[in-house]
Amino acid sequence: MGMRRKARECALQILFQLEFNAGDPQALIRQYWEGQKAAPGVRTYGGWLVDQILARREEIDRAVQAASKNWRLARMGVVDRNILRIATCELLYETGLVPAIVINEAIEIAKRYSGQESATFVNGILDAVRKQLEPAAVAEGDGDQEGHHDQTRGPAGKRAGAAAVRRPRD
Repeated sequence: MGMRRKARECALQILFQLEFNAGDPQALIRQYWEGQKAAPGVRTYGGWLVDQILARREEIDRAVQAASKNWRLARMGVVDRNILRIATCELLYETGLVPAIVINEAIEIAKRYSGQESATFVNGILDAVRKQLEPAAVAEGDGDQEGHHDQTRGPAGKRAGAAAVRRPRD
């Protein structure tokens, strides 16, 4: 299993726990990592995903909701909802990744943690998210060629003005 896959799965487990825990999110996150034997890259990328989702949940949820015409986020299964958040986060803010790979990874995680029907559901929603983002990416140019993360990009792919931050690669 690749580093990013493991990081995504760790992020999913943390987000799942946060759904049912009204306590301090940072304490829960620390406790989770204390119980994991994860490589530093897994911790770094998984932690980055969770931090981005917590900080930008409204923006991420809006992108998912806009793509899921007949499903409210609150009605989605907890696992599916959080897989969608992770992949949408990557599609929005990890602009060096190929969207098809992000979607495929989400599908595989959905199969493992939720089942084939969920994998189909996740695929459909993420494909719609990707299509929503395509016009913005074309208008911006081909984006980040070096494969590093840019925290300044939002759902329309527009720059907010800060410098890019390098993230570990698979």
